[in-house]
Amino acid sequence: MRARTAGRSPWAAGAVVVAGRGPVVAVEEAMGWAVGYASYDETTGRGVELPPGDRVPATPATPFDLASLTKLFTTVAAVQQLERGTLGVDARVGTYLPEFRAAAEHGITVRQLLTHTSGLRPELPLYECASDASRLALLRAEAPTARPGTARRYSDLNMLLLQHLLERVTGRTLDGLVRDGITRPLGMTATGFGPCPGAAATEDQRRPWAKADRGMLRGEVHDENAWALGGVAGHAGLFATARDLAVFCRTLLSGGSYGAARILGPGFVELMFTPPGLGFLLDRPRFMGELAGRGAAGHTGFTGTSLVLDPATDTFLVLLANAVHPRRRPVPDHGPRAAAATRLARAVRGS
Repeated sequence: MRARTAGRSPWAAGAVVVAGRGPVVAVEEAMGWAVGYASYDETTGRGVELPPGDRVPATPATPFDLASLTKLFTTVAAVQQLERGTLGVDARVGTYLPEFRAAAEHGITVRQLLTHTSGLRPELPLYECASDASRLALLRAEAPTARPGTARRYSDLNMLLLQHLLERVTGRTLDGLVRDGITRPLGMTATGFGPCPGAAATEDQRRPWAKADRGMLRGEVHDENAWALGGVAGHAGLFATARDLAVFCRTLLSGGSYGAARILGPGFVELMFTPPGLGFLLDRPRFMGELAGRGAAGHTGFTGTSLVLDPATDTFLVLLANAVHPRRRPVPDHGPRAAAATRLARAVRGS
């Protein structure tokens, strides 16, 4: 995989790759630019490159907008509550959130949120609402478009409901749960919800290709709904370095422990990896390349992020990129993700 070096490769301005097996980090490489463009020129259809002296190179220490990789942290926070017995995996959402009347009326369960089988559509235009109250009312009234439990349909709304559920049963905000339950005990000091001023830039976010007019973004969450919700959302909002995500991956591959820290018991980590999986995408192998299969699990993020865990070989791959800098694509390109995963798979097989 090759990242853009200001004006070349079509996939990303910059990227960081970290890969490892067991306790060994075998690859840690940064390429391209964390910040390479001043704006996007819709007339020419090209990014307006910054002068060479103003560009910021990507390094292994560069934080990236994780986008939907945030869902994995929300999932772990939920599974922690399963382990503590404060949440039931097959309990109905309405038991905890009766005011979410549509979810309550249709009997949506916690498991269905975690497995994307709730029947909820992918997203709602919360960014168009005038107030927090109107956003909350819209979410509470949203009914599934398919009977819950009958089909898998990936949806940001699942994680937004899960966020409200977690905050209700714990009395704490999601950012606090992630910080105190995951990142702080694991020493992931470069991971947290924004703003994150030193992060890689993302998009010159403007209509009509985007859903809001915010200009070139750096350190502010790219996802419009997460932005409308104040930057802390169950489906998006976290920033992290690849080094920190390597720790997260090692923790899950080691049954929930890293060094002296334990964030989950092995049985609950296994629950996350067992089909259909909790939080992880086990049925979308394209981005996993030849790591797919044999129990491998992973997730992607819209901004160009992904991670893959292969318990069978104790292998992990983290790829962070700003593929939406300076502008998003209408259709995500999994080619570079798959290529990186395939190279790792072949290296492991040949070892």
